[in-house]
Amino acid sequence: MDDILQNWLDRYLVAWQSNEPDDIRALFTDDATYAGSPWDAEPWVGADAIVAGWRAHRDEPGTWTFEGAPLALTAGTGIIQGRTDYAGGSVYANLWVIEFAEDGRARSFVEWAVEPGPVWEVQE
Repeated sequence: MDDILQNWLDRYLVAWQSNEPDDIRALFTDDATYAGSPWDAEPWVGADAIVAGWRAHRDEPGTWTFEGAPLALTAGTGIIQGRTDYAGGSVYANLWVIEFAEDGRARSFVEWAVEPGPVWEVQE
């Protein structure tokens, strides 16, 4: 997998752990968008809004673990697949869709966080 995606993931995990504005800002272009889900009606727009939103909804260090890896990269769009486990017992399967600028920062980030469950419920 191209180094741009693994490098970005590594830097994202540093930012997630630190919640430091400079670490967060370094991931995104000045005009980037960050959507917490594909149906997010009001994604954070711009690096300042992303930093503010991230810090307002931050996960404190030590309250989560993440295992994941690059899944695909094509034409400037990358996908990372992972799993997040929270200390309170919540578990999420993650797909992150990232559109990259030429400098390796994200222009767009969309998170798909899915709770485990059956594909469908069996009706009797």
